[in-house]
Amino acid sequence: MATKTRHPRPPSEYNPSNYPAFAVTVDVVILTMSHARLHVLLVRRGVAPYEGMWAVPGGFKRPTESLNEAARRELAAETGVDSASLLTQFGAYGDPGRDPRMNVVTVAYLAVLRDVGRIVAGTDAAAADLVPVSDVLNGKIALAFDHARIISDAVERVRVDLDLTGIATAFVGPTFTIAELRAVYEAVWGVHLDGANFRRSVVSEDGWVIPTGRLARPGANGGKPAELYRAGRMWKNGSPIRRSQPDGRRKGDS
Repeated sequence: MATKTRHPRPPSEYNPSNYPAFAVTVDVVILTMSHARLHVLLVRRGVAPYEGMWAVPGGFKRPTESLNEAARRELAAETGVDSASLLTQFGAYGDPGRDPRMNVVTVAYLAVLRDVGRIVAGTDAAAADLVPVSDVLNGKIALAFDHARIISDAVERVRVDLDLTGIATAFVGPTFTIAELRAVYEAVWGVHLDGANFRRSVVSEDGWVIPTGRLARPGANGGKPAELYRAGRMWKNGSPIRRSQPDGRRKGDS
């Protein structure tokens, strides 16, 4: 039987009014691949402030819920997307004036999804859609609050993780082609990788990718169907491709 945590009462001399009031919000950055490009899930705000502008899903934390619970609730309520098990905190933002309503500190969450599923705008969101990350980073799409900075930080976090962890496999399905896997690195890092070198890096050493014995569906342009692979155990230890070798080679390849 679980026991409830007992929280001590504040000292009798403590007066909350002696301190400036502020609110806490959560903002959720969802990244996914679509048509070989990196996309972010955005909502169009249906209420002030910044009514009509795009923003990342999020909202105020309720007094009776944790940060994680608030992030899951806001994401599902505003977009219909359920990615509770994949959300991780990556930053906090509390610059004065970041929210015109009051002093607001936001905790930012990140999730990488292969498929976001059906997107449905709800609560105070007028619309929800996937938007190319490049359109956000180059300023083509103006965002509410400081969400452009938050998305930029999230993308940089994924760029670093792509170099050091197996996060690349989160962008692809249970089975994938080598070209699909290479497209993840190219989209996230914004580079072109040599196809032959990339393939050699992930196939030549056992444990990165495992052939399934099946072929992908033929593309629209015809041609020989590509072989399907699944991720091996080596991804738990890092990545076969390093950002310092933008031609797609691992250290030691010639």
